[in-house]
Amino acid sequence: MSKVGTNYPPVGFHFKVEFNLDGILEGDTRFQEVSGLTAEIGIEELNEGAENRFSHRLPTRSKYGNLVLKRGMLKNSKLIEWFRDAVENFEFKPADVLVTLLNEEHEPLVGWSFVKAWPVKWVVSDFKAQEGSIVVETIELAYNYFKRT
Repeated sequence: MSKVGTNYPPVGFHFKVEFNLDGILEGDTRFQEVSGLTAEIGIEELNEGAENRFSHRLPTRSKYGNLVLKRGMLKNSKLIEWFRDAVENFEFKPADVLVTLLNEEHEPLVGWSFVKAWPVKWVVSDFKAQEGSIVVETIELAYNYFKRT
């Protein structure tokens, strides 16, 4: 059982990311940062003929931002092979992705399931001789929608 009560917000540094792709190893899904968990409802404005004081604002469909994952660059990565298939061969194999916040006992607190994700952007950090930093790769994924689990 968690030592911290349920009235406290969870910490943002203890999480895991899982892909439902064949050949993905646990070490291939360790990330230092996850961002882009955003959703919003689109709005359509409707003007009424005799009403000049305001426009009616109506909800349309949901919109989601891209899921952004950052980690130290790996030499042999099935995840990057999946990405390269999309970029180089234009072969898309959507995969579900699960991001889960964990408690101090490594048990799930809350999670988000990203449905039918596919790679859209890959960035490698700059190489700088003056700094002793590791090379970081950023993987950006588009998806249909996410749901809280």
